[in-house]
Formats: sequence, C-alpha cells, structure tokens
Amino acid sequence: MSDTLKRHALAAFAIAALVGACGGGGSNPFGNPPAVENGPGSGGQKLSFAYFQRCVYPIFLAELPIQQGNVSSINTCAGSGCHDNTNGAGGSFRVVPGAPVVDVTNAANTPDVIRATDMYRNFYSAQAATVLGSPTASRLLAKPLVQGVLHGGGIVFDSLDDPNAKVIAFWISRPVPAGQDEFSTASYNLFTPADPNTGTCNTQ
Repeated sequence: MSDTLKRHALAAFAIAALVGACGGGGSNPFGNPPAVENGPGSGGQKLSFAYFQRCVYPIFLAELPIQQGNVSSINTCAGSGCHDNTNGAGGSFRVVPGAPVVDVTNAANTPDVIRATDMYRNFYSAQAATVLGSPTASRLLAKPLVQGVLHGGGIVFDSLDDPNAKVIAFWISRPVPAGQDEFSTASYNLFTPADPNTGTCNTQ
C-alpha cells in the first residue's frame, strides 16, 4: 500500500472513531435523537365558555369588512372557504355555524352535556388558537389583525381598538381562576350585570 493510501486509511479510521464517540455506545451518530418529552403545563387555566358563547362566537358569524391588498369585501369568519368546519380552508381553527346556544345556568346542562355540543366544539377550537393571558400572542387575534403572521382571509380588524378585537382580547386576557373549569361561575363577572344570559359583554 502506498504512503498516500495509508494516510487516507488512517484519516478515515480516525474520523470514524471520532464520529462513533459522538454517538456513544455504538449508536448511529446520524440517527434522530430520543423523543423529547414536554412536561405538563404549570398553569392549566381555561377561558370562559359563557363569555365565548355570548360575546366571541357571534363575531365569527358577523359579516365583517375584509381588506386584501387594494380589494375590499364583506365576509364571515365562519364562511365556506374560511373557517367553516365543513368546507373551510382556514387551518385548524374551525367554526360550526348555527351551533345552538347552551343555557349554562340550567343545571341539566352539566359539563359533560355541554362538551358534547357544537357550541363547545367552537369554543375548544377557538381556545386552541390562543395564548391564555396574552391576546397579541394569540393567533385568534393576531391573524385577523395581520400582526406578525399571515392571514389568508386578509385584514379583518384595523387595530386592537376595533370593537370586535376588544371583545376577543378581553376574553383571552381573563381566564377563569386556576383550579376551576371553563364553566366556572366566577367568569360571570365578565358580564354586566353578572348574568351570562342577559348581561352585556365587558371589554375592560
């Protein structure tokens, strides 16, 4: 074997040994690392179902002005081609239009009963697009504002001062108390008077 070939063979052996040491225990150094386990969240809080149903959900059904480039139009978030749960093309956030209202003050409507409704499906989908306590970090609000994220549906709210944006921001920024579920009567204070059936939607 020539000196050149010997040098190449020794170099290849050294590289193989070094790479093997990086992998450890004979494992494949180019393989995927072990799965990363994320621990459970420390907060565990939820948003108010009652406020969502009375105040936030109607926004998804309302005909709103949309701005896409230089083109203005009117559409609904729950419209076909947007976030409609059947024909929507708007990502994971989905809305079931026409979901019946649930009387949260009726004792027969237990959490299990409510969680089986279309209104709860809407709530669950919307809450998944939020960062609790941080409205501007939540896609549910950042997307229609087109703030730091693209939105195929265009600009829906001109600013955080838009009345509908205020409602969504208020909801996201006021989760129910820790340790209580999304049906907590403590969330009735989000209405004036504190009645989820007749109260007006607070925004500040």
